[in-house]
Amino acid sequence: MKKIILLMLLLGVMMGTYGQKKPNIVIIISDDHAYQAIGAYQPALKNTPNLDKLAAEGAIFSKAYVSNSICGPSRAVLLTGKYSHKNGFKDNETSTFDFSQDSFIKQLTNSGYKTSWIGKIHLGYKLEGFTDYDILVGQGHYFNPDFISPDGRHRQQGYVSDIVTDKAIDWMKEHRDQPFCVVIGHKATHRTWMPDPQDFGVNDEEEFELPETFYDDYRTREAAKLQEMSIDKDMQMGYDLKMYPTVADMRKDGNFARMDDEQFQKYIEYYRPIYDDLQKRKLKGKELAEWKYRRYMIDYQNTARSMDRNIGRVTDYLRDSGLEDNTLVIYLSDQGFYMGEHGWFDKRWMYEESFRTPMIAKMPTLIKAHSRIDQQVMNVDIAPTLLQIAQVDVPQDMQGKSFLPLLRGDKKKIRDVLYYHYYEKGEHAVSPHFGISDGRYKLIRLYHKVEGWEFYDLKADPQEMINRYEDPKFKKQIEKMKAKLVLEIKKVDDKEALELLDK
Repeated sequence: MKKIILLMLLLGVMMGTYGQKKPNIVIIISDDHAYQAIGAYQPALKNTPNLDKLAAEGAIFSKAYVSNSICGPSRAVLLTGKYSHKNGFKDNETSTFDFSQDSFIKQLTNSGYKTSWIGKIHLGYKLEGFTDYDILVGQGHYFNPDFISPDGRHRQQGYVSDIVTDKAIDWMKEHRDQPFCVVIGHKATHRTWMPDPQDFGVNDEEEFELPETFYDDYRTREAAKLQEMSIDKDMQMGYDLKMYPTVADMRKDGNFARMDDEQFQKYIEYYRPIYDDLQKRKLKGKELAEWKYRRYMIDYQNTARSMDRNIGRVTDYLRDSGLEDNTLVIYLSDQGFYMGEHGWFDKRWMYEESFRTPMIAKMPTLIKAHSRIDQQVMNVDIAPTLLQIAQVDVPQDMQGKSFLPLLRGDKKKIRDVLYYHYYEKGEHAVSPHFGISDGRYKLIRLYHKVEGWEFYDLKADPQEMINRYEDPKFKKQIEKMKAKLVLEIKKVDDKEALELLDK
């Protein structure tokens, strides 16, 4: 009898260890966080210790890309596993996300997961398929942000990265005894780059080397000449860099008007001496442009530090609560971002700095520490990957490809080419365009504002300074890439792009 009881107890332990539940999933998605601003990608940087640790304990993706480099559409692709033309959310200005369509969240919920999105989603407020949600209103604010949950709209006092993290950890604590999936959507590092006051000064003495393409003249790129995302010309001294003529002017800005007196006073104490010093220096021309670049970098990196600390709180909770081994953590940004390359801030382009996104994954029972994944993947691939890991059938209309084999250490590539399509016709004056990249060559078709083609040899010209489309030397290669582009357009069924090819 004792042997039978012992055997039953042993079986119970085994079931508890291996069969009690599917893996938990934590997706942390930041906003506009450039891969070149993360220490795991740029070892000289020491500003993101928690992300760097996450990468060291898991896998870092060196070739992760987005299919449409703008915030709302990127999140729609993440949710649905479908390109923008298929999920219907092409741009932030005219699109409305249809939450009635399928998503990886709905599939997980239907298979018994508790699911939630907490923080920025930027896809509207009529969420479907989640068991819970508590999302920022619109873009969200850095201080005292408004949230919408099933209980209605409410304002939360404090700093947004702290609040989103508090909510996420509280939610995981509540659901830790059953399989869960939570998407933690950070406001940071979105414009206007407002750090938690405790991080003022963290990067103020850092040497930020001016990118060698900062004074790019866009000689062979007509569309690039027309953009309105120049640090020199388009970055605003007040709105972006907090350099207001008076304290009263600063207080009127919407980001500061919502602050309480204590929060506002900390910003005054930090920024007014910077403004006074700037006035004394009377900078003009290149000196002022480079001063703006440096202030941008300081604010951006200080804001990133505020977010990174909170990412550490999430990973610490998973470790301390015993959930770490059975939880997949994926960190990514909604797209890349310009850190002064080509003289720019913002994103949108199919050029590498905005096309490519940081992505890091950790799950000790699945992914070896210190892994590096050099195969091309896209944000459209995340949804089917998560479902496969959760042992849930992948819907046939999902267009992404699971990269689970890559997480297991397989070196076989899952994509020969990457397909991109940017649609927005408004802010920052970036011409709509679509194209493909095979990692060596990139072909882009521009339309609406500028009609034309661009072609780059990424090996010879990794900074994409010279459009080679009219170069006879590349005629055959361009023809090959056009053939690949047609095949990929047909494969993903982008009818609009196919029609534009014939014009």
